[in-house]
Amino acid sequence: MRFQNAALGAAGLAVFLALGEAVPRLGLVKEEYFPPTSRIARAFADELSDSAFWTALGDTLTGWALGLAIAVSAGIVIGVIVSVVPYLREATASTIEFLRPIPSVALIPLAVLLYGSELRSVLLLVVYAAFWQVLIQTLYGVQDVDPVADETARSYGLGTWARVRHVLWPTALPYVMTGVRLAAAVALILAITGELVIGAPGLGARIAVAQNSQAVPEMYALIVVTGLLGLLINVGARTVERRALAWHQSVRGEVTV
Repeated sequence: MRFQNAALGAAGLAVFLALGEAVPRLGLVKEEYFPPTSRIARAFADELSDSAFWTALGDTLTGWALGLAIAVSAGIVIGVIVSVVPYLREATASTIEFLRPIPSVALIPLAVLLYGSELRSVLLLVVYAAFWQVLIQTLYGVQDVDPVADETARSYGLGTWARVRHVLWPTALPYVMTGVRLAAAVALILAITGELVIGAPGLGARIAVAQNSQAVPEMYALIVVTGLLGLLINVGARTVERRALAWHQSVRGEVTV
């Protein structure tokens, strides 16, 4: 089954690349706006041989990783505290629901005002966007704790943090890992967006330079890089999720199938 799925995926990709080559060659779109796949592939190879490209890639990954780490840590800690401390969930519910829908890109003027085009501007956007993914999933996970199990732990004399470790955390972990996976993708999107709009060092800024200089094949090649980066991050996040939840019924059922 896995081989069949991989073969179908490869066939679909081959058809997509063939269409990308044929459409501009047949004159359906202008090559200066959408170059053939072969030209994009050559530009992609040129990018890989350019040291400036690897520097930009490193800048993007730095902003992504730091922002994601901060967001995940803060989301888990605050989510657990808000859920455990009596009445704190109700006291913060309206504030969370007010702040969560604010688009992260709306903070770009604030980020530029505070930090200019530095890495900290990208971090502000990444942390804000990714934080809510983890926080909300953590809150949902804690709410899903079996009250009977919690009361049993209390009857055995387990303290607050012992219950968090042995009862709350195992129940909330599947939700938390889902939040981390979503946050990883969102963090990459905001890192690229911040670099593209603000001009902070990274792949986004390099895409903007290629666009402004009419280097269209190079621009598409960089876009392909961001897509591959997103794919690798998603695969990596799913791998970590499966390993962290190897004991969970959902993952065991997936492996069995």
